[in-house]
Amino acid sequence: MATILIVDDEKDIVDLVSYNLEREGFATVKAYDGEAALDKVRAEKPDLLILDLMLPGVGGLDVCKKIRANPETSSLPMIMLTAKADETDKIIGLELGADDYMTKPFSVKELVARVRTVLRRMREGQRPSVKETFEFAGLAIHYLSCTVTVDGRPVMLSPTELKLLFFLSRNPGRVYSRDQILNHVWGDDTFITDRAVDVHVRRLRSQIEKDMEHPRYILTVRGFGYKFADIQ
Repeated sequence: MATILIVDDEKDIVDLVSYNLEREGFATVKAYDGEAALDKVRAEKPDLLILDLMLPGVGGLDVCKKIRANPETSSLPMIMLTAKADETDKIIGLELGADDYMTKPFSVKELVARVRTVLRRMREGQRPSVKETFEFAGLAIHYLSCTVTVDGRPVMLSPTELKLLFFLSRNPGRVYSRDQILNHVWGDDTFITDRAVDVHVRRLRSQIEKDMEHPRYILTVRGFGYKFADIQ
């Protein structure tokens, strides 16, 4: 049974989300501010975090940064909530490592579906591959242990970033459109747009590429999509 940490300063929202998740078989933990959220992440080790952007004290974006900066929590799946509909806030959240994003007011039924989707992506990213390891130009991937290193340096990736890297590296040289990447990485029941593919590719590059403007691994094919570099 997966444990979901719900963080929002509106108690009614936390209780409503908690009630519906527990009806679906999840265990829940509650927090109402950023400091409490960080404490609960350390103490409870949840399987997924639902995080409101607008929190008193330590804000949601800062909580996200701290979680992603800590090697022990960097891979924690995360869904962000916010009252802001601004596209910029959505992009910032994704760039900081959120796996998904919902704007208030939201459908609780849809949020539960997104929780299932993100958890499924995490499990699929951990499935054994016929090919256990991959190495290219200093990048090393161990599919079984879900570890990635660049020139011997460990790289901490979110579940979505891992699955994106796994998918592209298993198909080097093959070009995929954004829609194809969405279907393979996020699945048919995805709730996000193809713009999110660009955001996650940019974040993945920021973690593994030495030069974001001249990437070695994840290449842009203008007018179509992305591919992993050709391997000779």
